Amino acid sequence: MALRKTPLVPGEYYHVYNRGVDKRKIFHDRYDVDRFFRSITAFNTIHPVGSLRNADLERKNSGETAVKDEPLVDIIAYCLNPNHFHLLLREKVEGGVSEFMKRLSGGYVWYFNNKHNRSGVLFEGPFKSSHIGSNTYLLHASAYVNLNFRVHSYSEQIVKRIHSSWDEYTEDDFSGSICLKDSVLGQFRNRGEYKTFAEQSLRGSVERKRMIKMLQFEE
Repeated sequence: MALRKTPLVPGEYYHVYNRGVDKRKIFHDRYDVDRFFRSITAFNTIHPVGSLRNADLERKNSGETAVKDEPLVDIIAYCLNPNHFHLLLREKVEGGVSEFMKRLSGGYVWYFNNKHNRSGVLFEGPFKSSHIGSNTYLLHASAYVNLNFRVHSYSEQIVKRIHSSWDEYTEDDFSGSICLKDSVLGQFRNRGEYKTFAEQSLRGSVERKRMIKMLQFEE
C-alpha cells in the first residue's frame, strides 16, 4: 500500500473528505444520509462490530444508546452533502483514522450498491486528508466543515436533507450529539460567539476561493 502524503498520527487533528466518483450523488435521500450518519458512531470502535446491524443489536440488547468500546477517532465535526462529505477527526490510536474510514466507506458502499442495484466503486478513490497543524487552523476548519453546505448553491429542499454538526455547535438543547466539541467551543464564551466566528470565517474562506479562481482564470 502506498504511503499517504499526509501521515496520520495519534493525537493530531485531520480534515478528512471524499466525494462520489464522477461527482455522482452518494446520498439520494434521507435514508442514505441516516445510514451513513449511524455508521459514523457504529464503526468507531477499536474492536470491529462486523456490520451496522450487529452494532444496532448490541446497543439494543445492552440498553445503551452508544457503543462502550474505545473509539478509533474523536468526531469533532461533520457535514454530509449530496455528492461528498467532510469530517473533522482526531486520531485516538495508531492507524485509527485509516481503519475508521475503511469500515465507514466499505460498509456504506455495500449498503448503497445493494439498495440501488449497482456494483463497483462509489467514491473517488481513497479518502483525502489534511493535517490540522495549528489551533487557528482547527477553529477555521471546524467552521468550514460545520457550514460546508453553505459553500454550495444548494436549493432549500436539498439543504433539508443535508446532515451537519452545525446545530450541535449552536443549539443549547440539541439532542443526538456525536461530536466532541470542547476543543473548539471551549475557546469561546458561548455558542453565540462561536456562531459569529464561524459565519465570518466561512465568508472569508469563500472569498479567498473566489479570488483564487479569478487569478487562475487571468493567468
